[in-house]
Amino acid sequence: MGRDGLAELHTEPFAAEREWTVEEIPVLTASVSVPRPVPASDRVSRRIHRYYQLQCRSYLRYCERWLLPQAEAAYREALAPRAPLPCLRAELRYRVTYNQGGLWSLYTQSRETAVSGPALLTRRGDTWDLSGGYPGELSAFFPPRSGWKKKLLSLAAEEIQRQERSGVSRYREDWRRALRRRFNAQNYYLTAEGLTLFFPMYAIAPAAEGIPVFTFPRGTGTLLLPEDLEKETDQI
Repeated sequence: MGRDGLAELHTEPFAAEREWTVEEIPVLTASVSVPRPVPASDRVSRRIHRYYQLQCRSYLRYCERWLLPQAEAAYREALAPRAPLPCLRAELRYRVTYNQGGLWSLYTQSRETAVSGPALLTRRGDTWDLSGGYPGELSAFFPPRSGWKKKLLSLAAEEIQRQERSGVSRYREDWRRALRRRFNAQNYYLTAEGLTLFFPMYAIAPAAEGIPVFTFPRGTGTLLLPEDLEKETDQI
């Protein structure tokens, strides 16, 4: 990661809402909150601003093209037995998890309520190198040839076993195989505690567990964050 440029990024929420109706009856509402850099006066801030504005527009298009037909079908079905008319709701929110050392990390998460069954959660992680305004690769936070993927999967497996032994959480019977198959190097973000890896809803656990997350702690000698490197330099 580059060490020049912005050390932190200041943002405020940008909100948007849409409502779709059928025969003047609301059947789907969507609300979006994404980060907006303030002020967006430099090249990096403007690039990040365009990125999340595009995500906002893309999410609203997704709601209209995919969720609206489902909402209209549920509305038509409810008219027959005179059941309560459904109104589906979709939300996109974000949370900044790390903002120092020239790195800005966050996740965006959408929530779709359904007529029946649990709400569907979808999470996306982004970590930006503020020196150039581009997303950072997961491998950049580990030394070369350190076997970082194997270490992350081993950590997740150990945490799953601990949770199941204590009865805190329940995972699929084939979670070991699913853990390897559903691993995605883009599904991560940074926190003050370290690096958090997450898996999609339903990928390794039932819906009741939501989105499984596992944190690879700092101070292990393999995770490289800017402030850790600065401490090592100060000690030399």
